[in-house]
Amino acid sequence: MTETAVTLLSINAAEPQALRIGTRLTRTGHFKQARSGEVLIGAGGIAGDFIADLKHHGGPDQAVYLYSQVDIDWWSEQLQRPLEPGFFGENLTLSHWWPELRIGDRVRIGELLLEITAPRIPCSTLAARVGDSRFAKAFVKAERCGAYARVLNEGVVCVGQTLAVTPGETAFPSINEVFRYCHSKGLNPNFLRRLLDAPLAEKMRAEMQLDSNVTDAKRVAVTDEELYWTFDGEYWKDELGYYFFTVNTECKR
Repeated sequence: MTETAVTLLSINAAEPQALRIGTRLTRTGHFKQARSGEVLIGAGGIAGDFIADLKHHGGPDQAVYLYSQVDIDWWSEQLQRPLEPGFFGENLTLSHWWPELRIGDRVRIGELLLEITAPRIPCSTLAARVGDSRFAKAFVKAERCGAYARVLNEGVVCVGQTLAVTPGETAFPSINEVFRYCHSKGLNPNFLRRLLDAPLAEKMRAEMQLDSNVTDAKRVAVTDEELYWTFDGEYWKDELGYYFFTVNTECKR
């Protein structure tokens, strides 16, 4: 049976828009709207695509976010409401996803060449967009994360084009493997070595380096509703929502 080709269904970018996250009113670039015609995608992504939090989002290693219409349709059923392309903040809405996509795989759309760098990690902005403060937990459980990519060769794209994947090293972990690890509680040195050998997004690489440097420590995955405090030792909170700390005495919530 021949696998159906993945096609580009929508190209999306955002103007700044207000969004309330808890008690805080902020600006976000999460409300993507479809662009028509030919769109140039360069090293920084789509020109004019607003990114509010440059510390955690965007940049050359996360220039483009890819998500599939199949996953949008699945979420539409779960949330019991229609969802348009771009709802999850993706720049490129694809017809469907590949059976497996790895860090380092390259995706070509015409002259545009992308390299897969990281899974998307849910945050409070996504939860606010959905209107459910607990949505991040559902997103993790569903394992429909999509992927970020860096631009290796800029190019003009348009709806209807076919995407072609050139596999990278098979030793590099898949997007879903990385996504699961990011939300696990245990340290896995062997997996970390595989991950850090891959062309991972630099922001995630810095966070994973914390894992590789931690000894005699616990790694606790938390949600917005759960906070862990340490009595002794140091702790770090990374953008993914984890706390890394050396435990000398008990910790409590």
